[in-house]
Amino acid sequence: MTKLDNESLEITETITIDQLEAGMYVKSFSDNANLNIKSEGYISCEESITQLRNAKIVSLVIVPEKQKQTVNLDNVFSEIEIIKNSKETQLNKKPEIPLDNELKKASDLYKNAKNLQSKILEQIKQEKSLPGDDIQTTTDAMVDSIFRNQDALTCMSRLQTKDVQLTEHSLNVAILMSVFAKHLNIDKRIIQELALGAFLHDIGIVLIPKEILNKKSALTTEENKIMQSHVALGIKLLEDTPSISYIAIQMVKEHHERLDGSGYPKQLKGKEISKYGRMIAIVNAYDSMTSNRPYKNSIHPINAFKALIAESPDAYDEELVEKFIQCLGVYPVGTLVKLNSGKLGLISKLNKKKPLRPYVRVFYNTRMNQAIPIEEINLSESKYKDQIDRCIKPEEFNINLLGFFKAAFID
Repeated sequence: MTKLDNESLEITETITIDQLEAGMYVKSFSDNANLNIKSEGYISCEESITQLRNAKIVSLVIVPEKQKQTVNLDNVFSEIEIIKNSKETQLNKKPEIPLDNELKKASDLYKNAKNLQSKILEQIKQEKSLPGDDIQTTTDAMVDSIFRNQDALTCMSRLQTKDVQLTEHSLNVAILMSVFAKHLNIDKRIIQELALGAFLHDIGIVLIPKEILNKKSALTTEENKIMQSHVALGIKLLEDTPSISYIAIQMVKEHHERLDGSGYPKQLKGKEISKYGRMIAIVNAYDSMTSNRPYKNSIHPINAFKALIAESPDAYDEELVEKFIQCLGVYPVGTLVKLNSGKLGLISKLNKKKPLRPYVRVFYNTRMNQAIPIEEINLSESKYKDQIDRCIKPEEFNINLLGFFKAAFID
């Protein structure tokens, strides 16, 4: 079917996915669930068609006169806006189950996902193909957990272990990206693709020499170029895996791009970067800042938020940064805090109406230097005079945070 697009005065044509060819210019596409995705960009190669097919795309609106004969194109669908159908909207608004009911599942899921990451990295080293189905199943399960109660996996993402930082970082970015997308009311099926891409966003880094990855001082110009090559290496690995969707590969391509063109690998600017690319740039930077690295110690979430704000709107999308902070809260779930009474606790639940007064599960008293019975305190209730003094790190009080976490939330 051919028609005139009144907004742009372009002649458009609706085709099926089977009619799609490399070089075509796409205006929008839709799937078999009547989910309409508005986007524009060239289809660069057969792999892109395969990725769209895997994403269950069935029809597309193209501009025939813009079709190019060459397939050596850089296809960037700049902005993807999701128009939900009523059924999916209702599914996205299912009430969450209690945190305690989800934590054991989330803990097991986090452990299994870390094991899968290790397996993936080992297979890459051995030049074996990626277990695409296993990866998708795992990230889909993570998204399901987040829709049941997002605080469970968010808690897990706050527990950092230095010796497995590479695997934890990608896993944490996948969790945070999913929570962020859910906050923005993005369709669940698209969130599954975003989680997959975030889970794999740093996959190329396993091919970077260890002496560069583990270097504790500043990288040289040449070393920095080698480090930045992890994006291209990751894209190559995923483009050789047909089951990985277009949206997922887009996450890998754009997670280091910045709005002012200061990012890499292609120095994209402004609208050249997709909405999802802008989102993962924020999430990736946040988790990097709040995680321990060989060359630097982590910073508290509040300081990471301040850094993101300081670099907006030049490097990061200012509106999305604000929404990301709203999503996680001033004190993200799982953050270790000291109250003015001297008690230590973990943020267990946000307070949307009073962000500075969340729920805290206390387990230790610094004035007595001993553990205390675990108790959840709602700081907004008048009977509790406790308020948050500051965020702390476990090493400040020689605390086994993982042990206390399991006792407070799981056991």
